[in-house]
Amino acid sequence: MSGFDENPFGEPTVDNPFADPAIQQVTKQTTNVQRGLDDYNPFADQPSAQRPSASVRGASNPPGYGAQAHQPAIMHATQELPPPPPYSRSAQQQPAGQASQFTTAELQRELERKQEELERKAAELERREAELRNAPFNVRRNNWPPLPENCCGFQPCFYQDINVEIPTEFQTIVRHLYYLWLFHACLMVVNVFGGLLLLVHHHDFGTMTAGIIYTIIFTPFSYLCWFRPAYKAFRNDSSFNFMVFFFIFFIQFIITVIQTLGMPGGGTCGLATALMTLMEGTPSGIVIGIFLLLLGLGFGTAALLDLLLLTKVHRIYRSTGASFAKAQQEFTSEFLRNEHVRQAAGSAMSAAVSSQFQPGVTTPPSQQLPRY
Repeated sequence: MSGFDENPFGEPTVDNPFADPAIQQVTKQTTNVQRGLDDYNPFADQPSAQRPSASVRGASNPPGYGAQAHQPAIMHATQELPPPPPYSRSAQQQPAGQASQFTTAELQRELERKQEELERKAAELERREAELRNAPFNVRRNNWPPLPENCCGFQPCFYQDINVEIPTEFQTIVRHLYYLWLFHACLMVVNVFGGLLLLVHHHDFGTMTAGIIYTIIFTPFSYLCWFRPAYKAFRNDSSFNFMVFFFIFFIQFIITVIQTLGMPGGGTCGLATALMTLMEGTPSGIVIGIFLLLLGLGFGTAALLDLLLLTKVHRIYRSTGASFAKAQQEFTSEFLRNEHVRQAAGSAMSAAVSSQFQPGVTTPPSQQLPRY
C-alpha cells in the first residue's frame, strides 16, 4: 500500500535514459566525428606539386590521365604591350578644342547655306507675286487643245480644268457636255470615212468633200460657240453665256437631226443614204449600207442627247434665278469693260473733239457732238 501513498504530481522516480554515462560517451564521439568531417580539407596535406591546376576543363582542354594529370599549369609569355603615353592635361584638352572649333566652322557654313536658300526662295516668291499683280488675265498656262510642245508652231488656246474651275454641283453636267462634244467630233470624222466608201462604191465626190468641210468647220466652231459659253456660264454663273449656249445649242440640235436623216447630196451619211445603198442588193452595197445605217443611228443618238442636255441645262438655269434682264445687264457691263471697245470709243471721242476746235474743218453731222 506504500505505493499509493506517493504524490502523483511530484517528480518521477524513473531515471533519464540519456543520463547514462555509456550513452553520453557515444554522443560525444559522434559529435567529434561530425566536427572532423566539417573541417576536413582533402588538399591540405598534399604538396603544391600534386595539387590540381585551376585550369578549366572542357572540349578544348580535356582532363589528363596518369602521371601527367598532376603536372602544374605553365603560363607562357605573350607579346608585351607598349606602355601607355604619359598623362598630360594639355594633351587631353587639345582634341576637345579642335573638335569644338571644327563643329563651330561646320555650323557657320550650314547657317550661311540656309540663309542663301531662304533669300533665294524669298526672291522667287517676290517674282511670282509681281507676275500675279502685273498680269492682266489669268496667268494659268493654257492646256487645251492638248497639243505636244513645239507642234508645228501651234500652242494651246484655252485653259480648261473642270475639277478646278467648275463648282462641285455642276461638274457632272459640264463633263457630260464635254463628252457630247467629243461624240459629235468623232461622228464627223467617221462621216468622212463613210463619204470615202461612197466615193469608192458610187464615185460620189460630193459627200466626201462636204464631209471634210463640215468636219473642219463644225468641230472647232461647236467647241467655241456652245461648249465654251456653257463652261463659262457654269464657272461664273453668267446669264449671258447661258443665253448664248441655248441659242447655239438649239441650232446644233437641228443640224444633228438633219445629219441623222442623211439626204443624198447633203454631205452626211444618214438613214436615207444607208437605205438607198442597201436597196441595191449587191454584197458591197449591203456592207456599206449597214455601216452607213450605224452612222445614221449614231447621229440620231447624238440628237437625242442634245435634247436631253438642253432641257437639263435649262432646268438648272431656271433654278439659279437667272433671267433675260440679268443677261442684258451682264452684256452691257462686259461690253463696256472690254479694253478694245473702250479704246475705240476713246479714239472716236478724241477725234470728234479735235475736229470741233480745228478751224476750217467741217464735221459730218453723224460725228458732231450734241449741243445742250
